[in-house]
Amino acid sequence: MSILVTGGAGFIGSNTCISLIDSGHSVIVADNFCNSDPQVIENIQKITQAKVVKYKVDITDESQVSSIFENHSIEGVIHFAGYKSVGESVVEPVAYYHNNLMSTIAVAKSCLEYGVKKLIFSSSATVYGENVSPLVEDMHLHQTTNPYGETKAMSERILKDISYANPHLSIALLRYFNPVGAHISGLIGEAPNGIPNNLMPYVTKTAKGELEYLNVFGNDYPTVDGTGVRDYIHVTDLAEGHVAALQNIEKGAHVYNLGTGRGTSVLELVTTFEEVNKINIPYKIVDRRPGDIATCYADVTKAKKELGWEAKRDIRDMCRDSWRFEQNLHRFVKA
Repeated sequence: MSILVTGGAGFIGSNTCISLIDSGHSVIVADNFCNSDPQVIENIQKITQAKVVKYKVDITDESQVSSIFENHSIEGVIHFAGYKSVGESVVEPVAYYHNNLMSTIAVAKSCLEYGVKKLIFSSSATVYGENVSPLVEDMHLHQTTNPYGETKAMSERILKDISYANPHLSIALLRYFNPVGAHISGLIGEAPNGIPNNLMPYVTKTAKGELEYLNVFGNDYPTVDGTGVRDYIHVTDLAEGHVAALQNIEKGAHVYNLGTGRGTSVLELVTTFEEVNKINIPYKIVDRRPGDIATCYADVTKAKKELGWEAKRDIRDMCRDSWRFEQNLHRFVKA
């Protein structure tokens, strides 16, 4: 199939492009590169030896999105394009509501206009709010704890309503847990523009000496060591989950957790990184971040049963591959 990947130059999007190509699909990337680099597209092509069509567009602009559908016979869409920082969303809620909701609406409208029947949406475990883990897809969703999570929950509701009105559509709402790691080549990984939003880039940059120490946000949570517990999933497993959804999704709107089903604390991840890569990670305990919760991990039974997918890589693989990518990214600042 010919698949449009919005936000396809981002961390998860780029790895998904590789998995799509490896599975025999052709890829069209639409991205404004506000938090990614066009060089990523070149690296995807280098890894896969396949051509990737690239558009620099604003996904909230309906006319720009429509023009891509006009130019190509698109058979499916994977929609990643969106802002994704919990903390930033608390400070800049208007930007998050505008970008994340309007981009979803623009993509959905073009799917309906051009007869595209498969839409895979990049959602998040944040939609569960303060539900108790393990998190199951049919849980009632309480109020989320931050605007980022609310944009994902609202986008899910929009797409479910569209599905009810258009029963010929097949829509997968994929609730991610915490993607880390990098492509095994070391060429594609998490390299956000500006300040990173996620834990692993801080760990790798501390390992390189670019940061003096890692900030650990809170050690007074009711967890094994007081630090936040998350379900970390290797980005390659996550990418393969998108391909599984694209190839196996039935008509209607379906929600799937994509995680490992296991929780790992921040300090457990740091210790594993040190052990696997034989390097010390100095850290400092600081105040909790607004919007964060203590524990978040998935029940992944549904994805395994209905999509035939499950995560294969463990936390050691995630730490090893993240460090390989970071070492390839720049020279060491100091030993």
